[in-house]
Amino acid sequence: MTDGSASISPKPLRSAKRRLMFVLIAGALAIIGATIAGYYFAVRPVTLKIAVGPANSDDVKVVQALAQAFNNQQHTQVKLRPVQTDGASASAQTLADGKADLAIIRGDLDVPKNAQAVATLRKNVVVMWVPPAAKGKSKGRKAAKITKIAQLAGRKIGVVGRTPANVNLLKLILTQYGVDPMKVEIVQFPANEAVDAIKNLKADAYLAVGPANSKLTIDAITASAKDGGEPTFLPIDASEAIAQNHPAYEAAEIPAGSLGSADRPDDEVKTISFSHHIVARKGLSDATVAAFTRQLFAIRQSLKNDFPLAAKIETPDTDKDATIPVHPGAAAFVDGEEKTFLDRYSDYIWWSLMAFSAMGSAGAWFAGYLKQDERNTNTSQRERLLEMLKTARQSDSTDELDQLQAEADDILRHTLDCFEHGAIEEGTLTAFNIALEQFHNAVADRKALLLSMPQNLQRAASQFRAAGTA
Repeated sequence: MTDGSASISPKPLRSAKRRLMFVLIAGALAIIGATIAGYYFAVRPVTLKIAVGPANSDDVKVVQALAQAFNNQQHTQVKLRPVQTDGASASAQTLADGKADLAIIRGDLDVPKNAQAVATLRKNVVVMWVPPAAKGKSKGRKAAKITKIAQLAGRKIGVVGRTPANVNLLKLILTQYGVDPMKVEIVQFPANEAVDAIKNLKADAYLAVGPANSKLTIDAITASAKDGGEPTFLPIDASEAIAQNHPAYEAAEIPAGSLGSADRPDDEVKTISFSHHIVARKGLSDATVAAFTRQLFAIRQSLKNDFPLAAKIETPDTDKDATIPVHPGAAAFVDGEEKTFLDRYSDYIWWSLMAFSAMGSAGAWFAGYLKQDERNTNTSQRERLLEMLKTARQSDSTDELDQLQAEADDILRHTLDCFEHGAIEEGTLTAFNIALEQFHNAVADRKALLLSMPQNLQRAASQFRAAGTA
């Protein structure tokens, strides 16, 4: 074999095309996977903890019904898990501590700083009344003479429910009328014991707080009526003044005949009202709160037969000066500006497509960079083949021709690998095939010539050529 004709043994190279395809497929799968994962996390049901209390209250029953309805819905986006508390104040504190996502709170109590309104669960009215005077006595009960709140000084007042909030509300009303709360005896009894307590407790007046048609309030009023007499309802004529001084309250009226009978009360009674709110923790996802609000108002009508209070659920006040600021997610639902999946994630999708395009461009450049070495090697091998063609035409040894043939086979193998990898084009492969064909023809012709020459002539020709090159 002549000098510089060392055989080229191509190393087993991994296909650049396959590497490129692997990189592109891996990148595409990563982006698709991230998109699918993002979609899954965006639409999968989110379980929200909602604080509500006290036990056995109407609020708890409504929330439990909502939770069951939410959890039984197909394709639901939000599920509920009630967290029972001792009452509205405890529920508010639970939300403030971050132990719940939602809470049922009273609007007239301290609202947590991290609370934002989602819906108005119900409106409550204050009912104050005096039991009828007992019959058969020359002197009527002292309480029977009470017709105004200002006359309650020195009296005993029964408050339905154990929550301190109702007592504070009573004191606020008394103060508005110039009655010193310290000069009034206040007694409380549990809501579930109200009827029996009122029947046995000789109080001069009573106060109950709840929805206008609250069964608890109606039962308490009925229990206080004796011997066919009707209670006297005490109007809160200063309701507008109270509302002016305390924004959590509103002036309201108790309609005639709304408390258990057609003549109870026999005329409209002025009073004050406040709301129980469903609030969400500030920072809770707008999309999650919007989905919860949408489900809430979609399902409330289906619950009204079993839970009439559910039909009273109202949208929150979206005004900027609302007592409790509305959550942006709830406001989006109320205002019809709720964003769709594409609205929320279009930017991410666009950037993902841009990233995929950039990855494709980078992958193409990288593949071209990897192919550069193969192209350079193939170019040198093609030049080597042309040198081998010249050598074959002058060779005087069949052994040398066999070695050249073996080297040409290696070059052919490597060239085909380069073509498969995409390092060379079809035109380059065609040119290589022409050179290779010329080489094979030259080897075949030279071998035929050498085999036809006598051995002494072959040696003489070799010696002559060697002398010429010395």
